[in-house]
Amino acid sequence: MTLFLLVIVFRVFTIQYSEGDKYKKLSTELTIRQDTIYANKGNVYASDGNLLATSMSKFTIRMDLVAVNDNLFEKNITGLSSELSKMLGKSQKYYQEKLRNAKKRKHRYLLIARNIGYTDYLKMKQFPIFNKGVYKGGFIAEHKTVRAHPIGKIAARTIGYDDYRGGAGIEGAFSDFMEGENGLRWKQKIAKNQWKPINDVNEKEPIDGHDIITTIDVNIQDITHHALLDKLEYFEADHGCAVVMETATGEIKAISNLGRTSSGTYYEKRNYAVWESHEPGSTFKLASLMIALDDKVIDTSTVVDTEKGKIFIHNRKVEDSRRGGYGKISAGRVFEVSSNVGIVKLIKKHYDDKPEKFISKLEDYGFTKPVGFQIKGEGKPYVPNPKEKSWNKISLEWMSWGYGVSVTPMQTLMFYNAVANNGVMVKPRFIKELRREDKTEKIFETEVLNSKIASKETLSKVRKVMENVVIKGTADNIYSSNFSMAGKTGTAKKYMPRTKNKNGKWEGGYYSTKHYVASFAGFFPADKPKYSCIVVVHDPKKEKGYYGATVAAPVFKEIAQKIYTTTPVDNQSVEDKVEFLAIKNQFENFDKKLNKEHQRVPDVRGMSGMDALALLENIGLKVKFSGVGKVKSQSLKKGEKLIKGKTIFLKLS
Repeated sequence: MTLFLLVIVFRVFTIQYSEGDKYKKLSTELTIRQDTIYANKGNVYASDGNLLATSMSKFTIRMDLVAVNDNLFEKNITGLSSELSKMLGKSQKYYQEKLRNAKKRKHRYLLIARNIGYTDYLKMKQFPIFNKGVYKGGFIAEHKTVRAHPIGKIAARTIGYDDYRGGAGIEGAFSDFMEGENGLRWKQKIAKNQWKPINDVNEKEPIDGHDIITTIDVNIQDITHHALLDKLEYFEADHGCAVVMETATGEIKAISNLGRTSSGTYYEKRNYAVWESHEPGSTFKLASLMIALDDKVIDTSTVVDTEKGKIFIHNRKVEDSRRGGYGKISAGRVFEVSSNVGIVKLIKKHYDDKPEKFISKLEDYGFTKPVGFQIKGEGKPYVPNPKEKSWNKISLEWMSWGYGVSVTPMQTLMFYNAVANNGVMVKPRFIKELRREDKTEKIFETEVLNSKIASKETLSKVRKVMENVVIKGTADNIYSSNFSMAGKTGTAKKYMPRTKNKNGKWEGGYYSTKHYVASFAGFFPADKPKYSCIVVVHDPKKEKGYYGATVAAPVFKEIAQKIYTTTPVDNQSVEDKVEFLAIKNQFENFDKKLNKEHQRVPDVRGMSGMDALALLENIGLKVKFSGVGKVKSQSLKKGEKLIKGKTIFLKLS
């Protein structure tokens, strides 16, 4: 026994002194670690200073019941439970029972609340018991940051992201600039493999990232988004996009890209305006007409025989939408009524033996190569070339009316904007400036890609016929005497690629008579253009309409009209009365609820989130909500006695 005791003493001495540092280090590594506190990324702002994307602080609050002595706990548990009830919504009794049970079990990491905001975190720190801090009050706050879009998912694909999904849009393109400097915090391991902060403060505070100021105008963006959404829903289209560009600067003031879900709703699915290269159809006729006018091989008064609205070129049919055709009409009228036969005959006559000259002009117009945006995912255009093997006898003719070529909506918009901008082609841009700590680091100036795409005479003529398209052409359905617009409609059959079906048989390889792309591109005001705009809608339900004039042009008009109404352009008077009956009815219902139910909790299910928020806060309740859209459920029951200052939780659809 003496020998055994000596061995134990020797081993204790060895562990304590000879190997003490080794085991202390190992103990520290197992029970203490240094956690990274990730810095907030920089903010993305609209041109007027509104936040488009920001990093929000969220806190998870836990409690170490062992750290709180019994006297402090018993003296303040009622007060703490009461405050938690007011803030988090559950009853005071619920929190008292929860805390007492945790105290009995000596719980050191009790969950109190998840994802609370910074303001609530500061309030909670002052609650009874919690105001004693980590060591006496057991208050444990774990911080994380989440990316939020204060104005919702509007323009979400262009604003983009940089996370586990990769990098996309503005945030993806400027991820290095927006990253901040991470901080550090020590944590200690406790029971059940859980970790809690050792101190109240961080060892190294994180430094937030730098900011980006975009060209987006929130008002115009909201107008554009809802105008497009309304028509997509009505026509049950697959997807669509709408872009508004400031003529002189190239600044993108609004960009909306909406795709349909299986349930029939729409969201920012892909950046179709930048990514999707497709056959444009009749909006491409502007390029064909301009080339011929600029080369002086025709004038707008040149007469062309559209025959009976149908011709064959190398056994391939070219047909007008109007049965029987338009007879003999001027080249200007060909454009106004969008005669396929007319434009094909004009281009064939003057460029069939020299297609290289036609292609060279398209290159000047920016159709043969990508625009070159800073954001990723730009689609590649395709314009056939006589030097390629794919060139055939009808390539030129088909190109003249928008088939056999493939361009993105942004390329088409850039071209139309150049016409509006007196021939100066400017590069579309999404960024105004980069800022570090409220100091401008870089300003993005207007970039001119082509100082003169056509002669002054040509530009004057095409702008006039574009205005006539709205006054007496294919888009006369959107004409307004109160404000002027100019543009061109487009309706293109979609090519169905050749693929194998489930049975292994080949299908496709033809232009569909069921699937269409409807578009409208133009600018306003017609005489002194301030904005250019393009609207493209894919696969509208044919039974409801599929022409560019029916589907896309009304979106253009609504955008132009509301921009005129909310931000008058060049002092043009607008007399159109825009009356929103739905909003009027909502406010009337709001007033009724406010007067009738001011002593009881009202039923706000089915109301829009913003209206419900206003109603409930006006009667004295504190409101917390999750989701967007209409109210799906509420934590306080309808008819329950109203207690001012109490918190109600809303779940939106």
